[in-house]
Amino acid sequence: MADGMTTITRRALLAQAALAGAATLSAPMFNLGRYRLFGQGTPQYSARALAIMERALVIDMLGLFTLDFARQAEWEANPESLPEAHVQLLRSSGIHVFHPAVGLGGPDAHQQALLFLSRWNSLLAGSDTRFMRIDSAGDFARVKASGKVGVLLGLQNSEHFRRPDDVNLFHALGQRVSQLTYNSRNLIGNGSTERRDEGISDFGAAIIERMNAVGMAVDVSHCGDRTTLDAFELSKKPVLITHSNCRVLANGHPRDKSDEAIVAVKKSGGVMGITGVRMFVRDREPTTIEHALDHFDHVRKLIGSEHLGVGSDIDLHGYDDMPADQNARLRASYKGSYGFREKLDIEGLDHPKRMFDLTEGLIRRKYSDAEIEGILGGNFRRVLTEIWGG
Repeated sequence: MADGMTTITRRALLAQAALAGAATLSAPMFNLGRYRLFGQGTPQYSARALAIMERALVIDMLGLFTLDFARQAEWEANPESLPEAHVQLLRSSGIHVFHPAVGLGGPDAHQQALLFLSRWNSLLAGSDTRFMRIDSAGDFARVKASGKVGVLLGLQNSEHFRRPDDVNLFHALGQRVSQLTYNSRNLIGNGSTERRDEGISDFGAAIIERMNAVGMAVDVSHCGDRTTLDAFELSKKPVLITHSNCRVLANGHPRDKSDEAIVAVKKSGGVMGITGVRMFVRDREPTTIEHALDHFDHVRKLIGSEHLGVGSDIDLHGYDDMPADQNARLRASYKGSYGFREKLDIEGLDHPKRMFDLTEGLIRRKYSDAEIEGILGGNFRRVLTEIWGG
């Protein structure tokens, strides 16, 4: 700090804790009520929550390694530069599989996507003792048994598909999920903040058909309403909403999904992942973890907990811990309809142990153990197995 005082940040404490407690989750579970994972100064979790987390395969269907993309690029260029402390933090988060998809677009989207996948493949190949690429249904069981961190490669835009054959190409490179559009229009359809609400084009229908054929999951998280509903009608396999929330609970936020779209998730056999992004959860303060849990309850009431999952839409620390200049650039890249407020994250869902806090919240809301295990990852595992043909 400028005044010369020394402070210890939450991030530093958690990094230290990760190194000290990486093996905690593999220890036997004793029914001792509530206890700390690492010792003084860290959250307490119930024995029931810890037991559920121990049993579950935990999948974050929009979970990034870092929001500092310059650091990510360094790790990709030189996998050995990725600190072991960060790897241990990923492991100790309780998340077994991360889906670190980003939005790429523009005239060079094809080249950007090739670079994105090649760099990730380089990082994974250079750290094969620490990471595993998730390519097939069988990898879900293997990754948990291995103790490695699973990475499911996907993109938050399909603008890199210039023709249907490109779907085959990118599938061969490891891409297993593709969001049809980001927030704006492309040749496939419309994004959630586009001025007009158009549907899927003939070209988009051909792309979906090819995605179904090769076993690549169709994601509509950022899609506009008509494009979202068209995808459910056109796809012969389940369609995913990897990371979104319920519009009715957030005063009509365009990035959230209508009840009609949520009902379509059930009809397709898909799964919807809930985020903890503040303005997607509620349009005013206070916005707490309880309001985020309301979104789980709403989807459960509409279509059942078997269609619920988690897509946090952050890295382990959240947007509010980003350097100020990077946070400002992030905000400036979106339309005003996003409704940014002072904070983007929600306390309790903005740290590496957020899956434990979510589990405690679902316990408070009277979800059964089986329901919670499904939400934490079992439901996405089931639907991806079906889509991929496992």
